[in-house]
Amino acid sequence: MSLTISRPAPPAAPRRGGLEHSRPAVLLAKIAALAVLDALVVYASIVLALDGRWPVAALAVLGAVAVNIVYLRPGMLPAKYLVPGTVFLLVFQVYVIVFSAYIAFTNYGDGHVGSKQDAIAVIESKSVTRVEGSPALDIVVLERAGDLWFLVTDPDGSASLGTVDTPLRAAPDATFDQGRAVGVPGYATLGFAEMLADQQRIAAMSVPLDENLDEGVLRTPDGSQAYLYTSTMTYDEATDTFVDTATGVVYSDSGRGSFAAPDGAEIMPGWKVNVGLENFARAFGEQSIRGPLLSVLVWTFVFAGVTVAGTFAIGVFLAIVLDEPRLRFRRTFRVLVILPYAFPAFLSALIWGGLLNSQFGFINQVLLGGAAVPWLTDPLLAKVSILVVNLWLGYPYMFLVATGALQSIPNEYVEAARVDGANAWTVFRAVKLPLLMVSMAPLLIAAFAFNFNNFNVIYMLTEGGPQDISSEMNVGATDILITLVYKVAFGETSGRDYGLASAFAIIVFVLVGLISVISFRRTRALEDIH
Repeated sequence: MSLTISRPAPPAAPRRGGLEHSRPAVLLAKIAALAVLDALVVYASIVLALDGRWPVAALAVLGAVAVNIVYLRPGMLPAKYLVPGTVFLLVFQVYVIVFSAYIAFTNYGDGHVGSKQDAIAVIESKSVTRVEGSPALDIVVLERAGDLWFLVTDPDGSASLGTVDTPLRAAPDATFDQGRAVGVPGYATLGFAEMLADQQRIAAMSVPLDENLDEGVLRTPDGSQAYLYTSTMTYDEATDTFVDTATGVVYSDSGRGSFAAPDGAEIMPGWKVNVGLENFARAFGEQSIRGPLLSVLVWTFVFAGVTVAGTFAIGVFLAIVLDEPRLRFRRTFRVLVILPYAFPAFLSALIWGGLLNSQFGFINQVLLGGAAVPWLTDPLLAKVSILVVNLWLGYPYMFLVATGALQSIPNEYVEAARVDGANAWTVFRAVKLPLLMVSMAPLLIAAFAFNFNNFNVIYMLTEGGPQDISSEMNVGATDILITLVYKVAFGETSGRDYGLASAFAIIVFVLVGLISVISFRRTRALEDIH
């Protein structure tokens, strides 16, 4: 009789990636994170849907559903790692690019920010004037949940309560003191000191008497008495026009985001509308914009090109000099060479701005014996100063890269060239430089793209100045495209024009993209050397 011993089958390996095999703490953390995400998406979707943005709301819901499927379903391990990066890429990169491109085809800017309904409400509120002979009404300013309210004592002795968005309504539960309404339960009555601290907001309030704004609004100059104001601009919803009751002029929708009279006069604010290629047509068609844009474009190429070429030449030269093994104190010299790289670029630019100051700068007062050289106020000298400072900031990076690339070149190549009778220059030109370019060419392209948009050094040194007084635009002699975009978008003197600034930004994007594509195609020839 034979005895057969059967071994129990080994337990099946647990499946990874499923919720049923997760540790309780990990499972709870995952469910909590997804719950927070779903709650935020539901809230955002409701807000977007109420605002009429159904496509965006639907995309948000679909994205949340996809994320839940990825993290709740067993398996799909690669997707679990790819989803966060993809979401951040879409939010912080793709969305920004798409939104900037969209703004370039609109008139978005000062006076054209909100919707048409917002513009109508603002025009009506801004055009109010006091009704002559209207009685002064006693009021008290109340506060609830951060909002201010007017408690008005009517001529008949009753009380009314209203705010900017809520017309006056009866307040039967108001408390009175000597025939004057002074408070309402649930509201805080502001004292003199509190009204004084918030006087600007109180003076700007317009509380409507009725849902129909034509009945007028109450405004107060001091928070104790209010007067009746009516609007001189009456909006007719049927004809979509404004009528100036004082002059009889009719303002109709111009189709360009504003109400305009027959003679072309516009009333502001307007609203945001699509204008097609108008911003690009302005950039290249209007002489007041095209002239400064072309000069800025030329200087941008000069600035980026000279910076890249200069930093490359200085960095490679220092790398070769400090790569000589017979040189004493090589490590000390290398540390000194990369010191500019150790400080933040914007801080270094600010320091250089002080050193180059024409009145009390160290260079003029100490090195030049009190000379008044306008380093940052003369157009030519300002450009030279910016190039010198940018070379000082940029050469350590090229030095570090060149040092690493030189150390990776086999000594056999150099020794072979020397055996063939090549001198030091020939060895560098025929052996070291081609091999250096294999690794440094892509970095030079990236450095050119970076300096094409090098906002810090320009703005910290000169803010784009000195100002070009012959131009109608807010543009200076040292402005590059990115600083011009900033001035157009956020300029305090010429107003904010986000549409035109976005058009300039697209031009920058296209130029940098084309240069990068062409340069990378040219550098493919270096692969054969490698």
